[in-house]
Amino acid sequence: MNGPINKQSVVILIGPPGSGKGTQAELLAEKFGLFHLESSKVIEEKIKNADPNDEILQKEKGLWESGKLNTPELVLEWIKEKAKEVASEGHGIVFSGSPRTLYEAEGEMPLLEKLYEKDNIKIINIELNEEESIKRNSKRRICKDSRHPIPNFPEFENITKCPKDGSEIITRLLDNPETIEIRLQEYANRTVPIIDFLKKRNYKIMETNGEQPIEKVFRDILEKIN
Repeated sequence: MNGPINKQSVVILIGPPGSGKGTQAELLAEKFGLFHLESSKVIEEKIKNADPNDEILQKEKGLWESGKLNTPELVLEWIKEKAKEVASEGHGIVFSGSPRTLYEAEGEMPLLEKLYEKDNIKIINIELNEEESIKRNSKRRICKDSRHPIPNFPEFENITKCPKDGSEIITRLLDNPETIEIRLQEYANRTVPIIDFLKKRNYKIMETNGEQPIEKVFRDILEKIN
């Protein structure tokens, strides 16, 4: 795409669980003044306090807890609603974990192109092998308040308080070996096809090796998008 990243840019990070999408999204958001739109946070906020009598959201909660992707029609509406809100406030967006399915991509991309123009949209594919994904996710933690990700790297192994907000560091329900296997299958079957869809829509997919240290991945992303 044309031009360097700016406050009116959209950056979409694609990658399997544990590839560092959330970490890189935070770094990009801080550097360029973008809004980090974390799809899992949007979904979790919708379902974690769902009314026990709301059959639809209770079903979505069950899908989420099992590691399967939530119903694309619902997720698409939630993400579009948030994207419109952010755009109306004059901010660009960095997406981590969205779109997740071809259906969502087909619905999101025309909206983003209308809100931000196609030349301002950058796509980064963070590659990570399955073994490393399982290893990282099995011990991954997040900050309870801000959801700031604590990567499964040696330098973060012994910290007990969030370096960003001081809150408790917790392990997500989704981050256990059995659920991770399901999430990887869902990624391979339902998310990977998005890459071909975007290529057919004439997007350049910029790739980076997610097995590198965080700083090196970030440098690679900056070089590619600028």
